[in-house]
This record gives sequence, C-alpha cells and structure tokens, in this order.
Amino acid sequence: MLKRFVSYYKPYRKLFIADMIASLFMSLSGMVYPVISRSMLNDFIPNRKYELIIRFGIALLVIYIIRALLNYFISYYGHVMGVKMQSDMRKELFSKIERLPYSFFDNHETGSIMSRLTNDLFEVSELAHHGPENIFMSILSIVIAFVYLSGISLPLTLIIFSCVPIMMVIAIKLRGYMRNASRRSKAAISKINANISSSISGVRVTKAFNNDEIELNKFLDSDDEFVKARTMHFKGFSLFNVSTSFIIDIFNVVTLISGGIFLYNGKISFGDYSAFIVSISLFTSPVMKLVQFTEQFEEGASGFERFIEIIDTPIEADREDAKEYRLEGNIEFENVSFAYEGHEDKEVLDGVSFKVNKGETIALVGPSGGGKTTICHLLPRFYNYESGSIRIDGHDINDVRMHSLRENIGIVQQDVFLFSGTFYENILYGKPDATYEEVIAASKKANIFDYIESLPNGFDTQIGERGVKLSGGQKQRLSIARVFLKNPSILILDEATSALDNTTELLIQEALDSLRQGRTTIVVAHRLSTIKNADKILVIANGRIKEEGNHEELLKKEDGIYHSLYEAQFKESISEIDSKLMMQ
Repeated sequence: MLKRFVSYYKPYRKLFIADMIASLFMSLSGMVYPVISRSMLNDFIPNRKYELIIRFGIALLVIYIIRALLNYFISYYGHVMGVKMQSDMRKELFSKIERLPYSFFDNHETGSIMSRLTNDLFEVSELAHHGPENIFMSILSIVIAFVYLSGISLPLTLIIFSCVPIMMVIAIKLRGYMRNASRRSKAAISKINANISSSISGVRVTKAFNNDEIELNKFLDSDDEFVKARTMHFKGFSLFNVSTSFIIDIFNVVTLISGGIFLYNGKISFGDYSAFIVSISLFTSPVMKLVQFTEQFEEGASGFERFIEIIDTPIEADREDAKEYRLEGNIEFENVSFAYEGHEDKEVLDGVSFKVNKGETIALVGPSGGGKTTICHLLPRFYNYESGSIRIDGHDINDVRMHSLRENIGIVQQDVFLFSGTFYENILYGKPDATYEEVIAASKKANIFDYIESLPNGFDTQIGERGVKLSGGQKQRLSIARVFLKNPSILILDEATSALDNTTELLIQEALDSLRQGRTTIVVAHRLSTIKNADKILVIANGRIKEEGNHEELLKKEDGIYHSLYEAQFKESISEIDSKLMMQ
C-alpha cells in the first residue's frame, strides 16, 4: 500500500525534494533561538557583551525572515503538489469508473462513488502534502533536540525522553480503533451523499406523491449513522490526544523537578538550566505535531484504501486475441444462460436460442422479469453470460473488441438519459466527430428538427439536467436522433414507446420505423400493436422462449401466451374507447 502511495509522488519528485530541503532548513533554523538563548544566558549577558547581543539578535531576525519564506514555500508549493496528486488520482479513478462493468453500478450508489472522488481524495491530498514533511520535520527536530539537550545535560535528557516509549504504546494500542472509526465515518458520509443524490434526482416524484417527510426521515437515518460514526471517530482521537497531551504535560513537570534537583546539587549551571527549560519546546513541539498528524494520517490512509478498492476492481476487458469488425447484423443466440451477480441460484435466462438475419426485425414480448431486457444487455456485453454463445456474423461477441461491438449497436430505451447541455451537444453524443450538417440531418430524421428550430436559441438551447425542460416525447426523439447520427448496423429498442401517450407514440413510431430501415432490430415491446410487422416474435417467460413465430402464426394458437396477451390488450383498448365515448 505504501509503495503504491509513494508512486504518485513520481511526477513531482523535484518539487517534493525541494519541499523536503525546505523542511530540513526549517528544522535546523528552529535550533538557532535556543542556542543563542543559552549563549546569552551563560556568556553575553553575564559578561556584558553588548555588541554580540545586538549582532546575534539581528542574525536571529534574518534567520526568521528566511524561515518565513521557507514556510511560505512549504505551505504554498506543498499544497500545490498535493492538489496535483489529488487531480492525478481523481483522473485515474474517474477513468477506471468509466471502464467498470454494469454489475459494479448495480451494487454501488452514485453518491457513494462521488464521495470517493471528492471527500476521500481530498483527505488523501492533505496526507500527501503534510505527511512526508510532518514526519521528516518532526523526527529530525526530535533527533536535533536530543543531541542539543544532551549537550546541556545527558542524564536530564534521558529522563525526559524516557516518556517517548509510553506514547508509542498508546499510539499502537489506539491505531486499529482509529482506523476502523475513520473507515466507518467515510462509509457514513458516502451513505449521506447517496441519499442526497437520490433525493435531489427524484425531487419531482417526491413532490408529486407529497412524500417529503419520507425523504427527510431517510436522510435523518443516514445522518444519525454519520453522527454515531463521527462520535466513535472523535472518541478514539480524543483518547489519543488527551493521553499524549497529558504525557507532554508530565514532561514539563519532570523537567522542572529533575532540573531543579540537578541545579541544587550543582550538576548543572543556572544558565544551562534556564536554556534547558527554554529548549524543551524543541522536543515537545514536534511530538505534538506527530500527535496531531496521526488523525490526518488515519483519515488519508482510509481514504487511500477506499480509492485502491475501486482501482483494483476488475474492468471490462477484451480477450488478447479480440479483433475489430464492421458487423452487418446476423445475430445468433445459442443455448445462452445467465444469472445476475449475487443471484447465481436464480437464472434469468435458461438455454435461450434464436437467430436474426441481417436487416430483420425480431420482437421480444412476455411478462415482466422474463428476461427480455437481459437479452438486450448481453448482446453489447454489458454483462457476460455464463454458458452458451452469442455470435454476430459468425463471430463470438467475446472475440470482438468491445469498442467495435458497441460501435455497431444503437440502443433506444424507455428511460432516456440526457446530459446537461444543449440539443446540439446531446445529439452529437451519438458521433462526437460528426459535422453540423450531419447533426441537422439526424434531427430531421428523428422528427425533432422543427421543434428545435422554433426555439429562440435553436440547437444551442439548454435542455436542463437530464432534459428536465423537455417532454417525454421530445426526450425520446432526441435519443433517436443520437442513434441516427451513430448509424449502427444493429438496433435495440427496449420499450422505447411504452411510457408515451398514443398520439406521441405515433410520432415516435414513425421515427423508429425510419430508423429500423436496413438495420437488424431487436424490439422489446409492451404494446403488441407496435410489433405486428416484426419478422419474428419471441415470447419470453421465466427465462425461456415459450413461443416463436410471426404475428399471424402466434395468434392462431388460441391457447398460447401471445394470443392471451393480445386479447387482453385488445379488450383494454376497446374499453378505453368506450370510456371516452361515454364521456363525450
């Protein structure tokens, strides 16, 4: 762990060395005042050496000016180094997060991940800056203090330093407790961030259901956990601080009594005794700095451990022999089985097999939880299947580089995610290197060009966070424009119109019909009326294909699942029409 932490200093080793040299001179300059004080007490003042008093006083002032400049260098450039290291770690962590598999995000909340990117790495950067210089300056100062004080009186110095082992025992005893407290505290902060992120994202739902009290209670529960964790955290550090501070207070008592006895017995002069009393801070100050640093060390160390946890999480990876392909869209599932991580005893897919030829449209229907969306997630390798094989144009998808695979697949989902920004930026997401003309053409094909042009700022109009300023239909057409721009050979429509009203659905359906032309398409549909013209319909239930055929063939099976689903939806449609007629 230490070796990995030290590796982040490598790009800034010159600045680090300069910081350590400045720290060295800071520690050495701290010795000047006690040395001069001893000389004044033992020689200059008793012997009335007025000129030397003035000269040494001026020299001390010059040294303090240099010390101030060194302190500025350490404070400013040390923090700059820490921030740059924090930036390096954040970039590495964010890059890693972007390459983690879907399963990671199934088990980690957004707020928790954000906490590691911000709070944890801030603590790490503070450790990176203050850690080496605090340890270096403190240990060096203690060594120098020991040498200097020994020169005054070795027996008295040994008596004072005999308290150090007691402090070491206290530190070792409490270290494990403090580390656990720090980790629990960071976990509690992550939970609060996760709750806040969830509540703010869903604030409109909260208001719609008038459930602000529920969200407040959820927040208060996580906040209570945070208070308990921080209480445990402060208890450990308070015990440590109080214990070490008490021992340092004992130093002063021991120094006063021992020095007084030594002075009484003539084993030390009054000047040396006075210098020893003045110089004892050379020892106590760095010891206190180490005590205070202990808390920062535990915070930074636990933050770095949480950082490493994600860095060491396996990423989505290609096989070494995987290749780039331009896929045309001949898809084949052969005896594919799959279960989600943590639910291995419950297979979502069980021996699923089917084929889709280039340019064909296949529809997946059936009850919720049957495995339809899972099939759509396996094709672009969002998850890795357990057994069987999935092939496109005869290539096992595990033999195709993920970038190449996903470049050939376009997805339109029911829950559209849009990024904060403009219409233009969100459409361009489908093909970042596209020209302005290509973006315009894609918006026209998606039937959203006229709406965008009617706005005062046109394509430069901000859509708000997650497209909050847009209707469901406008969001969907914007997502379709992205896929038009991407121009994939394979298209996945995962209940793309199920959340829309009938009128909007017709507009979206026109855009989708245009999008499907010449592409192999997999449609997950709730409304069976939208997939009548599919080349093939698969009825999925309990992870298996129960029925297969086109619309007419499946309707002929009067005791079949598809026939029952269609009849149920047809009766609902008739009922809705009758209700509207009765209201008129």
